[in-house]
Order: sequence, then C-alpha cells, then structure tokens
Amino acid sequence: MTDDETLRRILTSVRVIALVGWSPKPDRPSHGVAAFLAGRGYRVIPVNPGQAGQAALGETVRASLAEVRQKDGPIDMVEIFRRSEEAGAVVDEAIAIGAKVVWMQLGVIDEAAAARARAAGLDAVMNRCPAIEIPRLGL
Repeated sequence: MTDDETLRRILTSVRVIALVGWSPKPDRPSHGVAAFLAGRGYRVIPVNPGQAGQAALGETVRASLAEVRQKDGPIDMVEIFRRSEEAGAVVDEAIAIGAKVVWMQLGVIDEAAAARARAAGLDAVMNRCPAIEIPRLGL
C-alpha cells in the first residue's frame, strides 16, 4: 500500500505523464482521467497503438512508450490503463525508457511488476487513480 506522503510527493513532482491504454471514447475512464490530469496542468501524452498519429489533449497519440521517449522526451510517470496481466510488459518498458513512476489504475495489480519497478528505482503505485487521489489529498 502506498502512503499518502508518497502519493503527494509523486503527484506534486511529476509533470509529464504517458497514459498507456488511452481511449478516444469520452465515456471510457482512460479518456476522462487523461482529460482531468491535462486540466490540472500535467502534460499527458496518450499511448495507444490503434490511435497512433491522431491528436488528443494537444498531443500526438503515440504507439509505444519508446516512441514517446524518442519524440517527446523524458517521461516522469507512466499511467497504466491495461489489464493486470498486461501491466508487467508496460512496467518493463517504463523501466527501459527511464520513467520515474509507474502508476497502475484501479483494479490493475501486478506485485511482481511493481517489485521490478521498485528494484530499478521507480516508484510504483497499484490499484489507485490519480483523479481520485489528487482531490482527496487536496492537491
């Protein structure tokens, strides 16, 4: 379980968020969370291979984290909107591209992937939503 002090530190220090699993459909949680974060001043870069090249949130949708890193620069946090069984591969890619934080959305839990991230020096958050945590923490 990630404590409030750690969540507060993460949410006040990150600026660039790659959101893996972004959906162009406004009724999808990934779309709403991305818009919420962008509205709070974060730079949110959507990642979805099926939507790559489209414009969203003032950014170009990217196919992968590697493409984000190559074309948009360093990533502070990787927000994961994928099923738990797919989260590990995203975490491994986040480690490879030098992200500082991996954040797995509500219902996304992969203890082994979180352990790999922490062993590589990243913060790892699971089963939480920044769009819930930011207001809860008064940020």
